[in-house]
Amino acid sequence: MSTQIIIPILASAVCGLLIGYAIRALLARWQALAMERQAAAKLQEADEESGRRLREADIKARSEIVKAREAFAETMRERQAALQEYDDRIAAREADIERKMHVIEEKERALQIVTEQQRETAASFIRREDDIEAKEREAERTLRKIAGMTRSDALTEMRESVKEQVNAECGVFFRRRYEEAKNEADRKAAEVVAYAISRYCGVHSGEGMTSTVILPGAELKGRIIGRDGRNVRAFEAATGVTLLMDSTSDAIVISCFNPIRREIAKRALTALVEDGRFHPASIESAVKKAQDDFEAKLGEIGYKAVTELGLEGLSHKLVQAVGRLAYRSSYAQNLMEHSIEVANLMGSMADELKLDSALARRIGLLHDIGKTLNDNVTGPHAKIGAELLKAEGESQILVNAVAAHHGDVEAKSAYALLCSAADAISAARPGARNESTAIYYERLTQMEDLAKRHKGVESAFAIKAGHELRVSVKADKVSEDEAVIMARDICAEIESVLTYPGQIRVIVIREQRFVEYAR
Repeated sequence: MSTQIIIPILASAVCGLLIGYAIRALLARWQALAMERQAAAKLQEADEESGRRLREADIKARSEIVKAREAFAETMRERQAALQEYDDRIAAREADIERKMHVIEEKERALQIVTEQQRETAASFIRREDDIEAKEREAERTLRKIAGMTRSDALTEMRESVKEQVNAECGVFFRRRYEEAKNEADRKAAEVVAYAISRYCGVHSGEGMTSTVILPGAELKGRIIGRDGRNVRAFEAATGVTLLMDSTSDAIVISCFNPIRREIAKRALTALVEDGRFHPASIESAVKKAQDDFEAKLGEIGYKAVTELGLEGLSHKLVQAVGRLAYRSSYAQNLMEHSIEVANLMGSMADELKLDSALARRIGLLHDIGKTLNDNVTGPHAKIGAELLKAEGESQILVNAVAAHHGDVEAKSAYALLCSAADAISAARPGARNESTAIYYERLTQMEDLAKRHKGVESAFAIKAGHELRVSVKADKVSEDEAVIMARDICAEIESVLTYPGQIRVIVIREQRFVEYAR
């Protein structure tokens, strides 16, 4: 082969080798770069994975820390609450102990004051007795010397003088002791009454003289009236009420002062309107049925009241009478509500005084039972009720309490006094009773005029809705003893002249004023 041919071949071979080497070098370089990139990617992934795991571990650790803190905080709150409750109990006990110690200290101081007063009074009596003996001896010597009296005559006259002086001093002493005892009794009574009132809140009662029955249509009026008013006259004769009708309304007004007759008439008229038949025979039948239904209703009402108060053993006649209280009123106060209120007040006061609260509630419920029989029996309702209760086998204590709750007879037990107090509270509370404005104004004017007629009265004012009369007298014309007598006289005049609900408190004020001016 010629040189010319070999040289190009060799050159081509060398070029191919060089190109192959270059290509292998480039491929190796590319593979190395790819491996580096893979390694870098794996390192980055490893870094990211480690970072993620570190973050998860950090979050988990922080979560555990938060949970631990919350658990610790909850534990601390529970411990603080327990400690606070313990501190509160300790503080309450300390306050109770301090209160009891304060009460004991007050009682000790009061006892010391009373003891000191008694010592001073005894010492005063001893000194006065010594002075009286000395004066008696001196007077005896003087009288015998001047008048030539015998010793027996002098002693007689001296005894009379000393007796008057001692009586005056004893009167002052006993009056002071009486006032102290009265004030203490008034304070304790006020506590008992306030406790009873705070445990009970009664409703305000009202009274009406009419009832209304709504008619489904105006055409029924003519049928109710009947020919020439025959049906109306039959209905009014059977029920004892008055029917009021006019052409402008679809209602009939039943007018009657007796709520029982008015209720029976309303029931009978309602039944007749529903039935639609109006003639004397159906009216008589409807009224008879209404009366029977009403008697049954009275028993239900009475039984409900007895059950609510937890009383047992009342006869059927007394239960019926209790039911009738719901349809009776006094000064617009419903007697059922009044009797239940008195029963609750008496029960509360009896509990406070360690008495039989069940017996007290029984007396309170039955104290006005005589008012349900006043239509047929004459006399004070307290006496009528006592006789009814005695006939029904009630206890002597209950009978006496009912008979004496208005002072008609002598009270023989504390229950009678409680009944009088509870009855007065229920009657005198605001809103319990009402009366017309004219009667109210006239009563207050009469009260003031009664007081002004007494000698030495400067002014008189009726206050507290007529339940208190405040009388101011001139100190130079009325003494303290005369003021006491005047208060009693005014009370007696009010009781004998006026008619009023509840009770009236009379206060006579006697004061002296001394005025000077510094210039």
